[in-house]
Amino acid sequence: MKPSASRRFWLGWDRLLAGIAALNLAWVIFDVTYVPLRNFWLQRTLFPLPSISLAVPLPWLPDITPLYDPVKGIEPHQDTDAYIKHFQRLESAAAASGINSPAAKQLRLEMVVRNSQLIDENPFVSSDKTGTLEKIKSRLRARAGMDSAKQSAAHLLGERYLTDERWEAERRFWRKSILPLASTNYWRGTDENGQPIDLSWRIDLPFQILFLLDIMLRAIRLKQRYPAIAWRDALLRRWIDLPLLIPFWRLLRIVPVTERLSSARMIQLEPLRAAVSRGVVAVLALELFEVITLRILDAAQDAVRSPHWPEKIRRLCSHQSIESDGERELAELLRLWLPLVLTQVGPGMRPQLVALVSHALRRNLEETAIPAPLRALPGMGKAETQLSLQLSTGLVDSLLNLSRNAGDRFAQKDPMLQELGIQAIDRFWEELAKTLEQGPVLERSQELVAAFLEDFKRSSMNQLRFQKDVDELITELDGLNFSAEATQTKPLA
Repeated sequence: MKPSASRRFWLGWDRLLAGIAALNLAWVIFDVTYVPLRNFWLQRTLFPLPSISLAVPLPWLPDITPLYDPVKGIEPHQDTDAYIKHFQRLESAAAASGINSPAAKQLRLEMVVRNSQLIDENPFVSSDKTGTLEKIKSRLRARAGMDSAKQSAAHLLGERYLTDERWEAERRFWRKSILPLASTNYWRGTDENGQPIDLSWRIDLPFQILFLLDIMLRAIRLKQRYPAIAWRDALLRRWIDLPLLIPFWRLLRIVPVTERLSSARMIQLEPLRAAVSRGVVAVLALELFEVITLRILDAAQDAVRSPHWPEKIRRLCSHQSIESDGERELAELLRLWLPLVLTQVGPGMRPQLVALVSHALRRNLEETAIPAPLRALPGMGKAETQLSLQLSTGLVDSLLNLSRNAGDRFAQKDPMLQELGIQAIDRFWEELAKTLEQGPVLERSQELVAAFLEDFKRSSMNQLRFQKDVDELITELDGLNFSAEATQTKPLA
């Protein structure tokens, strides 16, 4: 059946909103990880193994830090920015008049001073990048072969070492090894509450307004489909969309986004959901069954150990367990079941009853009625069999005729018979309770029944715990499900 135009429109709308929600989730992941991964976005270089100096440059990625740093309140740090710009001036002076020109020498001396100030003041503390300064010092020491980072910088920029021939190699060293580390430092402002500045809400606000509009539209659609539903209940049906509206815990948006993509039939999550739920249900079912079984057995033990056990037995009487104006369920149940057992179940077992009674009579004749010398006569065994069969057939038929007559009597609604049956059952419970109260059997019975329940509890729990693990249960469930599917899809002959 071809869907209507309205249904196609709303399906397209749901898919559009699901795509926008997925785009918003991708931006949220980028926004949350931007500050921790700012070095990657700044240098656009991937280090797959940090323990090894292996770098994979990604020059095709755009430099987004100038655009997104203001969103996070990030500005270049004054000290490290001045450090980088001073080296750039040194490069310009060396390119214009040589590295050993008076202007270049003055800039080299100032660079040495700035390097010492950088090490002493450590401006990387403000951005939690103290390890970056240690990397700069380590690379300077390794380049100069000295133990002091300050002396290493003075040596690398000194007149004895730095010549026109070496300048190009040293310039590349500073450009690739020192300045990129210095450029990762930044300064981030704080708001009135002392929290780091974060203006990402300005980007997220239009998405939130659109999601709120969609939630209202979904509530209206549900109200039109089910007019009796209250507006509050219609809105609460979309509780899963709450992470789309709150400005915190934004990574939880993966839940409503996944639900929207699945409901819009843009992704298929049913196999994954079924696999996960099957495992969870299997684990919870075992734990829940153990808890319920223990609670039932513990309650039974408490009831047995109670000194009011005879009183609880007495409550089984009909005049205490059933209201006077209500139907006597026990009597009605007996009236329904006894005729079935006596008129149908019993006669249906006639061949088995005849064989059982015949065997018992024959054994009795062999042991008591016929002496051993007579049993040796020819045909005596066959006669015993015939005799026992005739006796058993007559006995069973007589009992079955009696049971049919009794069943017919019970099937008739006889008030006197019902009253006598109820009185007999009530008298049984009353006499049992009285006997337990007056005699020494109560305490011993309580001990035995409680011990039996305790043994049953331990054995059943151990058997349940060691019977099968969750993986075996899931495998068995899969086999049953797949076998059922194969049987249903099997063509008929």
